[in-house]
Amino acid sequence: MTHLSTFKLCLFVLGGLLLQTPIVFADNAENAPDSIAKMYSIGEVEIVGAYRETEIIPPKKLDGVVLENLSCQSVADAVRYFSGVQIKDYGGVGGIKTINIRSMGTNQMGVFYDGIQLGNAQNGQIDLGRFSLDNMEAIELYNGQKSSMLQPAKDYGSAGTIYLQTKTPKFADGKRFHFGATFKTGSFGLANPALLWQQKIGRSASSSASVEYIHANGRYKFRHKRVNADGTIAYDTTAIRKNADINAIRSEISFCGTITDGEWKAHLYNYYSERGLPGYIARNLYEHHQRQWDDNFFVQSSFRKDFTSYYSLLANGKYAYDYTHYLNPDTTLQYINNTYRQQEIYLSLANSFRIFKWWEAALSTDFQWNTLASDMVDFVFPTRYTGLIALATAIKFPNIKMQAGLLSTFTHETVKRKKPAPDKQAFTPSVMATVRPWKHILFDIQFFYKRIFRMPTFNDLYYTFVGNAQLNPEYVSQYDFGLSYTYQSRTSAVTFFNVSTNLYYNDVDDKIVAVPTANPFRWQMTNLGKVKILGVDVSLKTGFQWCKHWNLDLLLNYTYQDARDLTNPNEAYYGDQIPYTPWHSGSVVGNLKYKTWNLNYSFIYTGERYNQSANIIENYVLPWYTHDLSLSKQFILKKVKLTAAAEVNNLFNQQYDVVLNYPMPGTNFKLILKAEL
Repeated sequence: MTHLSTFKLCLFVLGGLLLQTPIVFADNAENAPDSIAKMYSIGEVEIVGAYRETEIIPPKKLDGVVLENLSCQSVADAVRYFSGVQIKDYGGVGGIKTINIRSMGTNQMGVFYDGIQLGNAQNGQIDLGRFSLDNMEAIELYNGQKSSMLQPAKDYGSAGTIYLQTKTPKFADGKRFHFGATFKTGSFGLANPALLWQQKIGRSASSSASVEYIHANGRYKFRHKRVNADGTIAYDTTAIRKNADINAIRSEISFCGTITDGEWKAHLYNYYSERGLPGYIARNLYEHHQRQWDDNFFVQSSFRKDFTSYYSLLANGKYAYDYTHYLNPDTTLQYINNTYRQQEIYLSLANSFRIFKWWEAALSTDFQWNTLASDMVDFVFPTRYTGLIALATAIKFPNIKMQAGLLSTFTHETVKRKKPAPDKQAFTPSVMATVRPWKHILFDIQFFYKRIFRMPTFNDLYYTFVGNAQLNPEYVSQYDFGLSYTYQSRTSAVTFFNVSTNLYYNDVDDKIVAVPTANPFRWQMTNLGKVKILGVDVSLKTGFQWCKHWNLDLLLNYTYQDARDLTNPNEAYYGDQIPYTPWHSGSVVGNLKYKTWNLNYSFIYTGERYNQSANIIENYVLPWYTHDLSLSKQFILKKVKLTAAAEVNNLFNQQYDVVLNYPMPGTNFKLILKAEL
């Protein structure tokens, strides 16, 4: 363990003590009237829950049984089952996995952890592979933005958002604690134990501690085959994926509770990993030796209170420290041994005002400070100050809901060397609406428009020989029209049915791309790209129940996307589909339950696409699809609830690359044993 990890461990212990101070304040609320304190009783389970506001356009969501039974190791594996989502997966248990929604680019996405955004000012990308499902209660996907009125200004600041909600403490009737232990083992030398402890503190507060360790050697067979343009086989070989090992530990401590007409939460998170970066493969090149060490730490807190029936306040704060050590020992190309240290401070204050029962207004102000340090030669040590102000208003009638917002963003940067990027200021609007034509029929017509941008990352602006401090922000205009119908019944075999479809158009301007300079070995970032995206998302959810003990849930998603590069009419690839964007993609999830047995099937399909800008045969990438199957059984042994599960992933041993020359695993297995007390 590095000195940095020891430092984080000390912060965890100190933070755990400090975060208990709000509990004293929360306990004072025990004798207060119940009012709207968010404590619910469902059967024999008590939940200290989170406040949820009715939203104008609800999100796509994975939670409960569906999320628990997916054959997924991480959040990245789960979000593939949303329509309109593409994952860049570089293979293996420890491979980096990033998300792209509706072809707008990874850096246009916002990822929120318990309501506060995760940051990476260095390259703007969040590796979803490091977020385990073991402590995850729900995953929500918003196209455009979340439509709550009481939310930080940052929630308005992305073209699409993923919200990760950790498990809320739950206690059986009369119990003051809940304990869970999970052990997973399987292919690739996987050993993955996890522990969860939830403790009730007084009547209105609770704590939670979660720790998980993952080890895998990452070795798996793959087939490397290439076909010439005339159809003859250039080469066809089988090799073993190497340098894809990982050792990682995730630790989390959280405290949450309710006060009169409000709630609070505090959270500490640390993720430490050492992993190999297996790299690309080519003929006679099947092994790389790059290594990466990551140490990600943050502490965050949130406080919400309804001071009156007309005024509510939400305050958020966060400090984050991210350390990365990258080593490339290959001296034949270029020996690299660099470390990077990021720090972030984030403060937010959101206010909502209920003017009438049908009319609300909101004002949110955020401040964020980011800095990046490195031991690279001639590094500029950039610092960014960001201020955001969001104004929003909403009207809500029984048959129509509308919201309009305006986000103002201001940035100022400093560097220790060279010239910093100029100050930037932008105003970006958003409008959304839902109409329900018939009061007693759950049929909704939805629409939203949003103009948003992303700031260039520190790498875009300042990376040695590549960065360009004069870059402009990358803008996206989004248009979405959707229809949704829901049917619910307590008497028929079909207990639930929902079908929704969305037609969308996205216009990307000033797309930040790397282009070659006069020196063929040196590229530079520039605002060059223009992309137009037309797409359709279709989603269907349904549930069946028969003979009392039989339940079947189905989830189907389909996406069509036409994403054209319209940057330069003089280029041969003008009007071609942008790289790694399939025209067709989809998924199917089915869960069959009989008493204490669960059978889960999932299928993912990604259609044909191209790996470069030019849509020519040399760049063509075949479609890929996988089938996953899992079976689980629950037992009760004295007072301990046991669950045993077996999974088979990539059932038919499909050989495929998500990213060209980064082969994915074939058929692999996993055994899971879970105990709860």
